[in-house]
Amino acid sequence: MAANPTDVGSAEGIFGGLNATFNGTSTALGFIQDLDFMVLELKLLAGAMGIIYLGSHAALRRPPSALPTESKKPGQKDDADEARFSQGLELTDAIMFPLIAAAMLSGLYYLIQWLKDPAILNEVLRWYMSTMSVASLLTLYAHGMELGTSFVFPRFFRGRDGSLRKVDQKAKAVAGVGAETNPLPGPFAALAYSGRARKAVWGLRSLLTRHWNIKFFVHGVFEEKAKIKFAHMMALLLSLATGLAYFSTSSPFLSNMLGYGMCYGSFLVLSPTDILIGSLVLIGLFFYDIYMVFYTPYMVTVATKLDVPIKLTFEAASRKSILGLGDIIVPGMLIGWALRLDLWIHYIEKIKYESTDLTILEKDGASGQVVKRSENKYKEVKARYVDVKGKWGDALWTRGTLFLTRYRQLPVELAAADFPKPYFYASMVGYLLGMVATLTMLLVFKQGQPALLYLVPGVLGSLLLTALVRGEMKEIWTYTEDGSLDTVDVVVDLDGDGKDINAIGKLRNGVVDKTKDKNDDKKDSEAKAKADKSAQDSTHKGDKAKKGHRIFLLSLDAPTDGEDDE
Repeated sequence: MAANPTDVGSAEGIFGGLNATFNGTSTALGFIQDLDFMVLELKLLAGAMGIIYLGSHAALRRPPSALPTESKKPGQKDDADEARFSQGLELTDAIMFPLIAAAMLSGLYYLIQWLKDPAILNEVLRWYMSTMSVASLLTLYAHGMELGTSFVFPRFFRGRDGSLRKVDQKAKAVAGVGAETNPLPGPFAALAYSGRARKAVWGLRSLLTRHWNIKFFVHGVFEEKAKIKFAHMMALLLSLATGLAYFSTSSPFLSNMLGYGMCYGSFLVLSPTDILIGSLVLIGLFFYDIYMVFYTPYMVTVATKLDVPIKLTFEAASRKSILGLGDIIVPGMLIGWALRLDLWIHYIEKIKYESTDLTILEKDGASGQVVKRSENKYKEVKARYVDVKGKWGDALWTRGTLFLTRYRQLPVELAAADFPKPYFYASMVGYLLGMVATLTMLLVFKQGQPALLYLVPGVLGSLLLTALVRGEMKEIWTYTEDGSLDTVDVVVDLDGDGKDINAIGKLRNGVVDKTKDKNDDKKDSEAKAKADKSAQDSTHKGDKAKKGHRIFLLSLDAPTDGEDDE
């Protein structure tokens, strides 16, 4: 790719790297001293790391080391909802990712060569990408609006005297020291200066925080129930408007918004199941990126000829730099996994062991008969999970004066969100170092560089080094999101330090039956699900006999004000 003497160009393909070529006689020192260049690369770093940070926190969910929440709040997804929308990568994906990416990239390259003019292909792909990215952009916009709402209308905040206040939407009051009816924190409180203004503020807060129940049913085809907020309805309109505007104008800013949306959505639905799979996926794409950038013309040609949101474009003065979505999504998936690893370890440390007198059933090796014996073992008791998402506004306003004071006494909801994140921060630092190394190589060699060549060692190396320093190599290799760790009522043996060294089995009514096949739990669950379905079918048949059956339904219901606040 050729660039003007005043330009810094970079190219990116699907699952590809950050590349650049230079024209002119400027030295590396000259570029570093150039303010425009520095602003450009700072924007690139901030954009990439910002969306990874947000997406990783949005992808948090209950770890298998914690019990499900005792009572699910309205609008809060349960474990089944989270599992339905998330997809753990398997070992086959480590092989298929580079192959699929190579097939798509080479196919686009030869299609461009055959068409000569990629204008038609650009139009088709822009329409496809802008349409497909609307759902992801809707999620990004909705979460962004909810975040903004939490800063203006937090559920908890500190008064001027440092006392903790809790907003009760149903009672339209603020619990804490003294009588208070102003739901706005800090300097915002001045906006509700009169009774009329406060009434309007409470109404606005209700509009922005209330959940609506939406139901959509088509007999024999589709049935869905969900709880949405005002933010989701506004986000739908904004995402559609963004897609239409981009298709009409091809603005780089709107293209970046679509790209951010696709990255954000990818973090919510894609995740390596464990560290082995995550490592293999990254390593496979590591070699793919090197080959496509250094040994083929595919990457540079596709990235420079196609004007579609498969990359983020950053401009400063006359300079331009492009970062591919693959350089964000691929390492970002593992960084998000690292944050969930931190949460899992946090709840592992909360597990307690209760001494239990139990009966163990097992088969005698010689006779094959079932033998019953009594022993004193320890039952694993997990802490109940407290949702850690959506607490940034509350955390800010409960810090006190100038947001700097940290109070030890916090509500359970906020204290749970403040858990240690050593692996997440280590992987973010590794990503930053990888990006800096990439930009440095661009300056030194003045030719295209595959970013994954530096990002993969940075992220993987930081995770493994942190585990080695903390002495947690066993933990990082044990953690998996395949569901095998999500157990309850497990009986274990403890060592001298009070740590479990051997799982005896699952406790049922004070009995550990070691004669049962390991798949019996799965069979029991399937049988229960089948029985539940049969019961539901019977109920539906009874209803049909009495009242007929529903063909189509689309409804939106608003609950009583404050009934499901936050």
